[in-house]
Order: sequence, then C-alpha cells, then structure tokens
Amino acid sequence: MAVTMRDVAQHAGVSPKTVSNVMNGYPYIREETRLRVLASIDALGYQLNISARNLKSGRTGIIGLAVPELSLPYFAELADAAITAAEKHGLTVMIEQTGAVRERELAALARPRGHLVDGLLFSPLALGPDDAEHLRTSTPTVLLGERIFHGPVDHVMIDNVAGTRAAVQHLLDLGRRRIAVLGTHPGEIVGTAAIRYGAYAATLAEVGLEPLPELAAYAGPWHRSTGAEAMTALLESGQKFDAVLGLNDTLALGALRVLAQRGIRVPDDLAVAGFDDIDEARYSTPTLTTVDPGRAQIATTAVELLVERMNGDESGQREIVAQYQLHVRESTTGQ
Repeated sequence: MAVTMRDVAQHAGVSPKTVSNVMNGYPYIREETRLRVLASIDALGYQLNISARNLKSGRTGIIGLAVPELSLPYFAELADAAITAAEKHGLTVMIEQTGAVRERELAALARPRGHLVDGLLFSPLALGPDDAEHLRTSTPTVLLGERIFHGPVDHVMIDNVAGTRAAVQHLLDLGRRRIAVLGTHPGEIVGTAAIRYGAYAATLAEVGLEPLPELAAYAGPWHRSTGAEAMTALLESGQKFDAVLGLNDTLALGALRVLAQRGIRVPDDLAVAGFDDIDEARYSTPTLTTVDPGRAQIATTAVELLVERMNGDESGQREIVAQYQLHVRESTTGQ
C-alpha cells in the first residue's frame, strides 16, 4: 500500500497538517519539527500526490511560455530565464513554439488551457494591434515583446528604440558615417524590424545623415545564415560603408563569418554591432558589441506579474519597459 501523509505524521509524532505545512514550505515551523518530518518522509519513502493536490487547490503549478522559435538564441535564453524565475515561485514552465505563425499564435491563446496551465507568458510575432481582443481569455496572460500595444493584459517589453539608438550613436561616436543595417523588413509597420530600423534612421537624421536604402539589407528570419547572405549581398553591391548594425545578434554573427572569410578586418575596416546580447556574443571572434535588452529583468518581471494575476490581482493593465545596456566589445573598438 502507498505511504500516506497520515503514516508520515504518525511516524514523526506530529499532525497530518504539520506534514502538509512542511511539504508546502510553510515558514512558521520549528526547525527541529521540520527536520523530523523530512526524516520520516525519507524513511517511509513518501511521495506527494501532485494530481490530488492540484485537484484540491484548483492549480496545476505549471505556467505556459509561448515563443516563436527556440532555435533563435534570444528566445532560448529567455525561456531559460523564465524557468529560473518561475522556480522561485515553485512553478514549472511548459514551453510551446508557435513558429511566428498567426494561426498557431491564436491557437496558443484560444485552446482550453485551464486544465494544463495556471497562466501564460506569450511572445507573439505574427499578431498585431488589431488582435488585442484575442488576449481576453480566462487564463491569466502576460505579453512579451512589442507586437501588441495597449492591450487588455500586462505587457513587459524591450526598449527597442533607446537600445538601437545607443548602438547607432556608439558607431557615430567612433567616427563611422556610412552605417549599413542588416535584417530590414520592407513594408513592415509593427514589429521589431520596423521599430529598430526606425530608431536607426532617426539617430542618423539627428546628425544630418540620410539613411540610405542601398545600405539596408533585407533578411527574413533573423538567423546566422540570413545575416551571412545579407552581408554578402551588401559587399557585392559595391556600396561603401564603414559599419554594420545587425538588428539582432545572430544576423551580426553571420556577418562576422562572411567578413572573416573575405579578409575584411573588424573593426579596423568595418565595425559591427548587434542587439540582444546572446551568450555567443561574448565568445565570437571578435567579441560582439551589442545591446543587452534586460532579458533577466523581462523574465523575472513577467513571472511576478503573472503570479499576481493568478492570485487574483485585478488592478489595471501594466506596461513595463526593461532597462537596456550597451556592451562595447572588440567588434567596434578592438578591445
């Protein structure tokens, strides 16, 4: 027969309620009592019936995280940070990949989640402002990213504008004047590419420089391969430029590979900067100057907001912008 909580209580000489308090981390338990209960648990091999506890509490102890693509290092590292933040609240994270496909993003919101997760962290790429009403679900949700503004749920976002402006200003301060950009999405109005390119163009305009269309290189998915292709296209176009801004780090890393293959010295011949501060940026050759968007803060804040909503907080919708930091490395200064 399976060992019960009552068996543990009898073995430890305490009440079943005390055993329950110990297992749920109740703080006001004498250390001597806690250790005695834990020793009895080990001695009897007791295992908590999670399903029964969840049925009683109405909670699963699981939150969802829906992201576009785990093969992109930013989202993989965001997931890692979310898992770490959730563990501090005793929560497990269930990850779902949407592929930045509209139908799959809508499905992530619409499917009955009540029996699976207690809340959802949602990072869409395909949905836009007109889809904000789809966020009104029975599952507490916190939005990540910049695809929907002023919607009905809490929103934790990157400071794309200020972060990009800082990277471009850094290149300008180094004396670079013809700054190419990798990863543009012509025609995009709402989205990371549009926001970061707009900030790039505005920063150039402030110092009297015109953002040149011929120095803007398209890249669909922001991968290393598309960054390499965009860099190759720019070099073969014959355009003159002295710096490159990748709209994310993987694009910039793809560009660094092409430049190394062609014997173009970085940063002597061409300075290169990125955005996201993925782990690889610290170990590339040269190391990559990049914008840290505050990923750890984003994950921690989003989980805390979600826990508050799961606990019944009905205060007004909150929008929080994470603090960014520019990390200057070898790809722009040689140091």
